[in-house]
Amino acid sequence: MSDPIDEPSPRASVPQLLGEIADVGADRLRGGFSRPVFSAAETDLRAWFVEHAERRGLDVEVDRNGIIWAWWNPAGGPLEHAVVTGSHLDSVPGGGAFDGPLGVASALAAVGQLQALGVRPHWPLGIAVFPEEEGSRFGIACLGSRLLTGDLDPGKAAGLRDADGVTFAEAAARHGLDPARLGRDQKALRRIGAFVELHIEQGRGLVDLRQPVAVGISILSHGRWRLTATGEGNHAGTTLMGDRHDPMVAAGAIVGAVRDIARSKPDARATVGRLVPVPGGTNVIASRVDLWLDARHPDDAVTAALVAAIGDRAAAIAAEEGCTVTLLEESVSPTVKFDLRLRDRLSAALPAAPLLATGAGHDAGVLAAEVPTGMLFVRNPTGVSHSPSEHVEDSDAEAGADALASVLGNLLGLTGDIGHRAEAAASGDT
Repeated sequence: MSDPIDEPSPRASVPQLLGEIADVGADRLRGGFSRPVFSAAETDLRAWFVEHAERRGLDVEVDRNGIIWAWWNPAGGPLEHAVVTGSHLDSVPGGGAFDGPLGVASALAAVGQLQALGVRPHWPLGIAVFPEEEGSRFGIACLGSRLLTGDLDPGKAAGLRDADGVTFAEAAARHGLDPARLGRDQKALRRIGAFVELHIEQGRGLVDLRQPVAVGISILSHGRWRLTATGEGNHAGTTLMGDRHDPMVAAGAIVGAVRDIARSKPDARATVGRLVPVPGGTNVIASRVDLWLDARHPDDAVTAALVAAIGDRAAAIAAEEGCTVTLLEESVSPTVKFDLRLRDRLSAALPAAPLLATGAGHDAGVLAAEVPTGMLFVRNPTGVSHSPSEHVEDSDAEAGADALASVLGNLLGLTGDIGHRAEAAASGDT
């Protein structure tokens, strides 16, 4: 490994880094980007990250769960008690340019800032890139971090299928992983002393507060469930309306009921974002309709009650149409409160940054059960995410990288405002 101090890596800003991948996975049909895990687009992004990590003299490895780790360890000690940052590179279908890649690009930029100062931290600094954070291909969000922590049974993960029937085990094997070795990785977890994830804010908190960066305090309880309405498939032209057992009609009414039930519970959010009829022909009465439910609330008990109420109402709606319905839990994450001591460290390094909760799930939330974790959020002027309208101004992206550099420097035991010092070093104003 080349020494990043004796042979400095080229410094690139976050906008420059994101500009390099601006066309990768562009979705001409939906708009935005579609970068499902192990797709050509996501694989290209993983290669892009590895190239930039190696330019900065980092040691890169891919673990048995498909997580990429890039290590800066100039002191040469063991990989223990490391400060780790990072995010993900996959996206929802037709997602924005910043959800995930902003955190990865900011991590690269922050490491570049620290290296430009000529510092040699006593503890290792790592960047992690997690696969299938969005769950857009195999249906379970934060799949990589769930496997790492043992929160997801590896056998269940291996058997997950995408829309084309490809299992996660098959996709993983095609990308050099051994499906038999998926699962909890205690050795990898022991290396992490603290994990800080930077992410675009997926809401309007910072817009309303007129601040570029916030420190995260918690993640709402959330989960995904699959509702399956089953009826009788038949011919659309020969089956009289009174003779039908149409699960599509039941599904439509269930979607409306989800909205109404969620509105009845303060602070609840419930969404049906995906609906798949079987067999899906225009002139065919469906035999089955699958609906995927996303439900969230700050109180875990309220989330459970919300889903139970939706299940009961869905069963009644299906019965009215002569159909049946089943409710299957796919993944559930309880409300996460980030480590208080780490949060106070972040706030001390960033005294102007407000504290914000989020309704969006993140790998940091999964890791919180195992290691001290925290988050930084960067302002999104549209307040919109999981959409092409998601946005970060260049100046805010740079403010986020500066904030991350300051936080990482603080956690590594370096003194002073590292972000501002790195900015001054880069401009020659030292």
